[in-house]
Amino acid sequence: MSRAIKRSTKSVREPEPAWDVALLFPAQGQWSEEEYLALDGNRIVEFSNGRLEVPPMPTTSHQLLVAWLYGILQAFVVSRDLGTVAFAPLRVRISRAKFREPDLVFMLKENSERIGEEYWEGADLVMEVVSQDAEGRRRDLETKRREYARAGIPEYWIIDPQEKQITVLRLAGKRYAVHGEFHEGTVAISHLLQGFAVDVKDAFSKRTPAAGGKRTQAAERRRS
Repeated sequence: MSRAIKRSTKSVREPEPAWDVALLFPAQGQWSEEEYLALDGNRIVEFSNGRLEVPPMPTTSHQLLVAWLYGILQAFVVSRDLGTVAFAPLRVRISRAKFREPDLVFMLKENSERIGEEYWEGADLVMEVVSQDAEGRRRDLETKRREYARAGIPEYWIIDPQEKQITVLRLAGKRYAVHGEFHEGTVAISHLLQGFAVDVKDAFSKRTPAAGGKRTQAAERRRS
């Protein structure tokens, strides 16, 4: 019986990608803005010089932190009628042939004409919650820091759960200057939005409950 199973297993062919469907889309490096904007779906897909970049699916802890930050930023902005706050997935055009989708994005009321239905033309403040993978960290800490500065975005918040640090950057010419590096026990403050502050310890407490994680692992073991 076991030999028969082994023979039948070997005879099963590996599934092939749907190449005909893939060929309907441009190759990497050859995408146009129009083709990128025509994509639909609910995954974050960024566009850089003809190439599509698809970040990893965010974790529950990542989303809980983004949701909490959105809540306090939205409450602050609405109470003062300062502008518009939104969250990913949402396209932000930061230069010709380059679109990013920050975790959180804010536009001042006086710049509301830059808010389009399909995408925003830049922003006044963006926030990124740093991913755990090496490529994601490099993108948020280095690549997007350069890109957002070149785009003239006045303020960039980097929220780093791994280091439990919030870095607030303000635009100084064509580069960012560090407005502040804030750790647990301190309050991160904005340069653009006077009075807006985030308790760092509170921010990094927005994680998946340990009990829930254990239940998930147990469920996975039962299914396997």
